[in-house]
Formats: sequence, structure tokens, C-alpha cells
Amino acid sequence: MSRRIFAPFSLFLLLAVSFQTVFAQESSRSTENALDWLKKMAEAPRRHNYSGTFVYYANGHVETSRIVHKTDQAGERERIEVLDGSPRIVFRDNDEMQCYLPESKKIYTEKRWFRKFFPDILPFPLDDVDRNYYVKETGRERISDYECQVLSLMPRDPFRYGYQFWIDAKTGVPVKAAVVNGNQIIEQFAFAQLEIDKEIDPSQLKPNQILVADDWQTTNLLTSILKEGELQWQIKNLPDGFRKLVEMKRNLTEKTALVDHIAVSDGLATVSVFIEPISKDAPSPVPGFFTSRGAINIYVRTLDDHKITAVGEVPLETIKLIGDSVVKKN
Repeated sequence: MSRRIFAPFSLFLLLAVSFQTVFAQESSRSTENALDWLKKMAEAPRRHNYSGTFVYYANGHVETSRIVHKTDQAGERERIEVLDGSPRIVFRDNDEMQCYLPESKKIYTEKRWFRKFFPDILPFPLDDVDRNYYVKETGRERISDYECQVLSLMPRDPFRYGYQFWIDAKTGVPVKAAVVNGNQIIEQFAFAQLEIDKEIDPSQLKPNQILVADDWQTTNLLTSILKEGELQWQIKNLPDGFRKLVEMKRNLTEKTALVDHIAVSDGLATVSVFIEPISKDAPSPVPGFFTSRGAINIYVRTLDDHKITAVGEVPLETIKLIGDSVVKKN
């Protein structure tokens, strides 16, 4: 399963990474046709039924997941099941999510505050994308028996990675997606088998009897969206092209108190900043760079007895700039 879905359960490994990339000319403008394809890709996963099996690859790790997605007058419903390693199943009803962990018999519920789960990986509208990336058509390829339009998104500066998308030419549904650093593929999602616009049996989108047994423990992960400037923290100097999306207070897995959360984005890449008080009884945080897998980098620092953690799909230099720009309001 995509680590974007299960990021709260990830273990972070220490890593040192070198950074090198290729940038688009600042003056280059994305063609209208390329931007139209991008818009079609952003809308398609919310308008079509689809089911299939996709593979996630990063750092030599391969993980296979099965997805069923249905859209109708009631909105969107979805089931994603990890087929490798520890079983994990996510059910989504519009923005309401339930994550089932059968081995521990735990259920985590959460309201999705931001869309970004393969193949629904583009925000909408796409206002900032052309400003920060040069979008171009780079040919046609056949992927999983679908004729696909290939798009390349080249970063306009060193603050972000590049992307490649393979889009079903008929429906616009992404069949394959990759995050790239120059010529290096950092992570990749690809459907090994896919059916689009087939009828979906509603029973496939509901937990079975085993998953609704009485002895399961349910934890509700609450998110409280705050008004602009309500937190006592701010990110003073965001890298060029990034803007604040939202301020929140959240209770995360294995956290006893609410955590302050500020999310920023460049229109495609997203960075979350978590600020939490350091407990006197807890071990002192270890500052520095950490990583989960693929494009996600993590930077930790301390300030005024608080731990600041910046997490996002951006290069190390960018994640550090954002983490170091967090200050307490006067």
C-alpha cells in the first residue's frame, strides 16, 4: 500500500542523501494541451469506476495493493487492501476513512483533509502547477493494455522533485506515476491490472463479518481545522512557490496530546509540519534528517521545549528550509 495512506504507522530510518536535479527554463511556458491533459487527469479518478491491482516501488521495496473505487450520486467509495506483508485495509466513504489492521485487531478512523492517494494524486484546481513545473507531452506508451498519454513535469527550481504521469488516453485515469530526481526514479506507482468503468458490486466496498467483530479496538483520529493564524506558530519564510494550505490540531496514533499541524503545498508536493511539546518523561528528540521510503523526507529540530517535525515529498534542502522557518509568534 502506498506509504501516503499509512504514513502515521511508518518507521523512520536515518539516511543521508545527495541532491542533484535538472530544472526547466524559468521562461518556458507549459502548453495548453499539456495542461488540459493534467486537468483531465486530476478530474478522472473522481468521475470513473475502476478496480485493479497496483504496485508501489521505492528503494528496492515493492508493495502490491488491490483497489476498488465506485462513484455515483452519493459520491465516492473505495477499498484499498495491501497484499504484501502485514495486512492493511482502508475503506473510504467520500472523506471518511477507516483503516483496519487485522493482526492487531485495531481500526483507525479519520476524516481525510487532503486528497492524494494513487491514482487520485493531483489536487484540483491546478492553479500553482504551471508556476512551479514545466508540463510537457512526451509521447504515447501502452501500459497494462491501455494507450497512455505521457506527461513530464519538470521543476522550475531546486525546491521540488519532478514527476512523470502515464494517463489513459480515453478516460484520463492515471495508469502509472513516478517521482523523479533528474534521471533517477525515486518512487513509482503502476497498475499491473486495471478495469475502468466496469460495474462495481457495492458489497466489495464494505467490511466483511470478520472485520466488524466486537473485539476490535477503534481509535478515532480527530482533526480540528483552525482559523487563519489561530496557532501560536507560523512558518515565516516558505521556499518560493509554496503556500500554506491549512492549520490544524490533530490527535495522531501513539500521541497522548493534540499535535499542532501546518500543511503547505506548491500545488503538487505537500509538506506537513507537526509541533508538539517535549514531555519531561520522554527521551530527548534526536534532531536531523530522517526518511521513510521513496520521496518522503523528514527533518526534526527543537525550539522552546517543542519538537518540530517537517514531513514531505520534497528534497532535503527544502524540508530543512521549511522546518527551520517555524517560529513562535510574539
